[in-house]
Amino acid sequence: MKLKAKALAGVAGLAMMAAAPALADGVSACLITKTDTNPFFVKMKEGAEAKAAELGVTLKAYAGKIDGDHEAQVAAIEACIADGAKGILITASDTKAIVDSVKAARDAGILVIALDTPLDPVDAADATFATDNFKAGELIGQWAKATLGDKAADAKIALLDLNISQPSVDVLRDQGFLQGFGIDLADPNKWGDETDPRIVGNETTNGNEEGGLKAMETLLAKDADINVVYTINEPSAAGAYEALKAVGRDKDVLIVSVDGGCPGVANVKDGVIGATSQQYPLMMASLGIEAIAKFAADGSKPAPTEGKSFYDTGVTLITDKPAAGVDSIDTVKGTELCWG
Repeated sequence: MKLKAKALAGVAGLAMMAAAPALADGVSACLITKTDTNPFFVKMKEGAEAKAAELGVTLKAYAGKIDGDHEAQVAAIEACIADGAKGILITASDTKAIVDSVKAARDAGILVIALDTPLDPVDAADATFATDNFKAGELIGQWAKATLGDKAADAKIALLDLNISQPSVDVLRDQGFLQGFGIDLADPNKWGDETDPRIVGNETTNGNEEGGLKAMETLLAKDADINVVYTINEPSAAGAYEALKAVGRDKDVLIVSVDGGCPGVANVKDGVIGATSQQYPLMMASLGIEAIAKFAADGSKPAPTEGKSFYDTGVTLITDKPAAGVDSIDTVKGTELCWG
């Protein structure tokens, strides 16, 4: 219990939801995720379903076919408005393009909460429950730099991002990693415009294993001496590892990632991933359902964490090779907290 209290320090404000009604019969809500195959979104759906059942909220779930399926999310919002939903929880594939649809929902009196991925602008949603994604990236960047030591000055870095629309979660993790590694950011609101010669290049993965493999192959063709690989999430990290393994580079390249799902933590334990930043999707979704129930009961909306534009659900670095000056927990503890 002490471990969980420490690892989830970002949820100290949990009491804000304490007044959620025990039952919210007649209240309906929607969950719209990027896909229904990524373990992160699978766990998010489980958290939402469990809390909805507990509170008596009727929940409908929607998802895109792949990460980046913006049109499916637009259609889902339209269906939720037509159904008279009281609240929508959404992990947006295109954080800018979805804003007009979100506005239509809010104009219809629906509470819209962004989960994991802040909208652009962040106040386009009524609230955001998310990991501090910049910090998640910064932690793995700091770890990679500290692990390389003096060799960090001559690193050759591959950046495996999400997709070309650059949703906020994609930009925040990428830019956080670069800052943590000590690389100057050009425009912190986008990735790919940095001029540091250590960056070999950016490729997109759509957040899945196949995409990670192809992106890694492309960057290895550009520079076979890559020795640091940043990945947007653990499925793409697994794909990158397979590409490295195919050319005999699986033992001498640092791979870092974000998610903290059980498969990813296992990959850290097995040496596939050097370190990952763990986030807590079940908590995001369950808090979101509680917020919708409370909004239905008294019209109140959740408040952000003090000093931030969103409600911070916490992040913890997981590695079995701790680096001086970078707080982390090992895979034994990470497994106790993992999901998926």
